[in-house]
Amino acid sequence: MLDTPTQAATPTSADGHEASPGPRPDEMPAGQMRPDQARHDWTRDEVDALFALPFTALLFRAQSIHRTHQRPDAVQASQLCSIKTGGCAEDCGYCSQSAKFTTGLSASKLMAVETVVAEAEAAKAGGASRFCMGAAWRSPKDRDMDALLEMVSRVKALGLETCMTLGMLSDDQSSALAQAGLDYYNHNIDTAPEDYGRVISTRTFEDRIDTLEKVRQSGMKVCCGGIIGMGEQAADRTGLLLALARMDPHPESVPINALVPVAGTPIGDEILADPAKELSGIEFARVIAVARIMMPGSMVRLSAGREAMSDETQALCFLAGANSIFVGDRLLTTDNPGESRDADLFRNLGLSLF
Repeated sequence: MLDTPTQAATPTSADGHEASPGPRPDEMPAGQMRPDQARHDWTRDEVDALFALPFTALLFRAQSIHRTHQRPDAVQASQLCSIKTGGCAEDCGYCSQSAKFTTGLSASKLMAVETVVAEAEAAKAGGASRFCMGAAWRSPKDRDMDALLEMVSRVKALGLETCMTLGMLSDDQSSALAQAGLDYYNHNIDTAPEDYGRVISTRTFEDRIDTLEKVRQSGMKVCCGGIIGMGEQAADRTGLLLALARMDPHPESVPINALVPVAGTPIGDEILADPAKELSGIEFARVIAVARIMMPGSMVRLSAGREAMSDETQALCFLAGANSIFVGDRLLTTDNPGESRDADLFRNLGLSLF
């Protein structure tokens, strides 16, 4: 079992003598973030420089910041429930739930409130502390709001944190969800602003930002991240993290998803036809590490794609600063490691869930 001390060990040199711990925060060169300081003014050159660091140096820096701001021995557990699957009018090029693509997924109606509450009870019994409810909509219809608000209040009454992802929101819808007690609203920006048009054409990047501003104004916390491995360029991964870290405040939760390529979707077909475009586990862990450095106070969630990751890749991601996961056998429409595999992994790493 890996040792997981609450404080970082003092570095030693090759001959066993105590090594220099490096510059104090007030001695860092201009442009480097102090471990106790959240920044919103990152430049592209600075982020590119982080990605260019040797992998071990990047992980050391990320882990040092992680230990300053987060628990190094525990990972937050969320569970995701698809409360309305398929039939979405959007054309997100990676998504099996778009009505514009033929993926074999059947559309469903909004799940009954009692069924959602039962799912939440099971999630809590399985160790989840946050229950996330997702509906495949461009935006919710007002006629559905009463049921959604009841889901929020009843799941929250179970003692769980609540999160929803419903697409774009109006001011009234955002306010109503906040008043019902919704803790987090998820609305991912998916990719860099400059790459957005390649991925989605039915809404703009600015539409995403507009909904996030409504969420902030209503008093809810923001869950916002992106997807890695969609055939994007390295510059787009920099652009994604820049867009997230320039939000003030930073999103409280930052899900980093690894693309699960689905046959029948444009991006899924592209990646399946050319496996060389798949991102390595080391490169994915780099993204996690840079996200942790740039957003030290956020929960960085290792999200979709864990089913295909080795235990070693996931371990690198936790070392890089990931401190949240989705638990359970299923995400919205893709597989997820089940309770048994996760339990073995966390036992081997000496980590606990909270």
